[in-house]
Amino acid sequence: MIQGLEKPKASEDKVTFYCDRTWEQFKYLQKGLEGSPGVRLFFYEGVVEVLMPGQLHEIFKRVISSLLDAFFLPFNINVTPTGSVTQEQEGVAAAQADDSFCFGDVKPIPDLSIEVIFTSGSIAKLKRYQALGVPEVWFWEDGLFTLHRLGENGYIRIDKSQIPQLEQLDIALLSRCVLVGETDWLAAVRTFREEIENDASTR
Repeated sequence: MIQGLEKPKASEDKVTFYCDRTWEQFKYLQKGLEGSPGVRLFFYEGVVEVLMPGQLHEIFKRVISSLLDAFFLPFNINVTPTGSVTQEQEGVAAAQADDSFCFGDVKPIPDLSIEVIFTSGSIAKLKRYQALGVPEVWFWEDGLFTLHRLGENGYIRIDKSQIPQLEQLDIALLSRCVLVGETDWLAAVRTFREEIENDASTR
């Protein structure tokens, strides 16, 4: 069992990096942390990242998940929420996003991964997801979503999701409601549901 990881303050993330590590060492660390709920692990190019999310991180994660769940039902979207499932490319990369989804069939690598970011390093995170082959990645950072779609030469920024089931999703509305949800989850979900149900009824 790995010992010595200090718990973060309630509002803060704690991120620890271990450099020059092999895949085997990463898997050993992963096994040692199996009994540590909430801890998420990442690996790419010999760097192991250990994330212990703080309270605010988890609030935003949960609000985003709730709002997306509210979107799927009125539009009858066939989705499998895969949460923070470990995404791996053996010997190359591994990640545990804050949330992830498969549309249609369940796949080893989800169609969409979402991360809440309170630290820098989004470019490095994209390289990791590129190695995994995740088709679309969203980052929630500084009160905004940035969406990235995997192409032949890496990720490109997009204004709205290119996943067919999410093309009707209003990202600006989603962002506003996430910000409301930081302090009032019920108001955020209620407002979002009213907006999308009105939209769905007019289609």
